[in-house]
Amino acid sequence: MSKRRKSGSAKADAHTTAAKPTSFEQAAKRLGSIVAQLEGDELSLEQAIALFEEGIAVNRQAQARLDEAEKRVEELLSVDAQGHARTREFDTSADAS
Repeated sequence: MSKRRKSGSAKADAHTTAAKPTSFEQAAKRLGSIVAQLEGDELSLEQAIALFEEGIAVNRQAQARLDEAEKRVEELLSVDAQGHARTREFDTSADAS
């Protein structure tokens, strides 16, 4: 097991207080960044735990976006008894999560 150094504390602290990603793509990018930092050996245990907690929160947000997209696709593919597509308006506002 490699030793953890505290030299990267400012970098890790800055990332743990970063704004939440607003899109699935941003969340995926942030998760990749978190994983890369966790795989490195420049974080203290406390920093690693803080990044892990952030990763869990970002993952939940990304999963919610995927669930929304899946629901939309299911609605688009649904048909009524006569074989006609069922449609309704979608709420496309950014804060509809």
